Amino acid sequence: MLYLVIKATVSGLIIAAASELARRQPGWGGLIVSLPLVSLLSFIWLWRDTGDAEQVARLSISAFWFFIPSVPLFLVLPWLLRAGVGFWAALALSCAMTIGLYAVTAAVALRVGLHL
Repeated sequence: MLYLVIKATVSGLIIAAASELARRQPGWGGLIVSLPLVSLLSFIWLWRDTGDAEQVARLSISAFWFFIPSVPLFLVLPWLLRAGVGFWAALALSCAMTIGLYAVTAAVALRVGLHL
């Protein structure tokens, strides 16, 4: 249980630090949130929990293939916000689009034999 609390605390602190930095300096905040910190932490936690290199490798490949359909979110969200769409609506639309792109990616991956 203590290990779970440590994982959650470390992960939460990184997110809080990134959002605080973004408030003061958006460019640096953007750099921090663009880093694959969630992926890196997940690799570390998975390795620590299992010691299974193949599981970490499969997670890494899956993260790569699901990264691709997430890229448009970072273009559509600012476009919607600058077009005057309210924050929550723009966020919801961007997330819905991303979920749709994830579904397409998963379906295509199955058809070509990738097991994500």
